[in-house]
Amino acid sequence: MKILIEKSKYLVLIAVASSLLASAIAFVLGLVKTLSVIMNLLTSYGKTPFVAIELIELMDIFLIATVLFIFALGMYELFIGSVNLPEWLIIRNLHDLKVKLSSVIILVMSITFLKHLVEWVDPQGTFYFGLAIAVVTVSLIAFGYFGGKD
Repeated sequence: MKILIEKSKYLVLIAVASSLLASAIAFVLGLVKTLSVIMNLLTSYGKTPFVAIELIELMDIFLIATVLFIFALGMYELFIGSVNLPEWLIIRNLHDLKVKLSSVIILVMSITFLKHLVEWVDPQGTFYFGLAIAVVTVSLIAFGYFGGKD
């Protein structure tokens, strides 16, 4: 039974492989979107009013791809073995992984809010949306600061 439990750590490879695949697809999608935005900029001579929104969406795609990549690396490091990574990306425990993911999630939420701000359809809805993002951001920062204290 002990051997079975010890070998079960390799089940994490399902999450690692799935996250890496999703990350790779998101990076390719970001590349395709980048080429589309460049073509749109060139054909409209930069006069299309929605170029800013397209560029913001582009950042969002790459940040989500990065989140998936960091998650895959973190899960691998925590359960399987170490990987040669920059010091800032080394994951020592589950809290480190959560904090790194929280930081990127805050960036994604900020970019999503910026997109809503640029579109400016419903001022009151945008205000409440920004307020909700601020509450979640403060919660994630507090979790990162207080959650790791022993």
